[in-house]
Amino acid sequence: MTDRKTELAANLAKVEERITAACAAAGRAREEVTLIVVTKTYPASDVRILSELGVRHVAENRDQDAAPKAAACADLPLAWHFVGQLQTNKVRSVVGYADVVQSVDRARLVTALSKEAVRAEREVGCLVQVALDAGASGRGERGGVAPEGIEELADLVAGAPGLRIDGLMTVAPLTGEYAGREQAAFERLMDLSTDLRRTHPAATMVSAGMSADLEQAVAAGATHVRVGTAVLGVRPRLG
Repeated sequence: MTDRKTELAANLAKVEERITAACAAAGRAREEVTLIVVTKTYPASDVRILSELGVRHVAENRDQDAAPKAAACADLPLAWHFVGQLQTNKVRSVVGYADVVQSVDRARLVTALSKEAVRAEREVGCLVQVALDAGASGRGERGGVAPEGIEELADLVAGAPGLRIDGLMTVAPLTGEYAGREQAAFERLMDLSTDLRRTHPAATMVSAGMSADLEQAVAAGATHVRVGTAVLGVRPRLG
């Protein structure tokens, strides 16, 4: 094994241990939680190694990094998730490779995604990104829609050609009532997911938790955790 493969294998094993322990503590089966490895700023060669190590879900948050990487890894059995704030001018590119867009937070984005999914003859899964720190504007610091806006947006996705409403996503907020209270934030997301499933029973996906707080997300009931640094290490910022 190469040094990098050895390193990634060891990191993956540690993350796997954490998820397994968190599931056991929460009385959940390990199969209930899917690991998504966030590969932002890391090269396609790392994605290839991760695939060899059994990873099946990877995520990116910038199209300019993701598009060439997805193209270079098109032969691999991977599901690509887009998790960053998405501008409408990047939608055509993102729809070309993303199986799931986790950051759907406004009607205009739904319209753009639908148009490009139909054009590309693809079905794209969508998660409504929930901002638990939403202020008067109804939006969060890092994107997302206020809880009150979930139902309208989910209905819009469900009725849009080429799109599928898969569930909800959040990032633990840094401000507001849930700042520093990650588990409470994720439990709130689970309550919102229960509400959503009353009208959209198939929207069962709950994406929450990252390297620092995956245990709290699993305890709350998240179905997917998005882990970057704990698997890939800390990389100097680009640019």
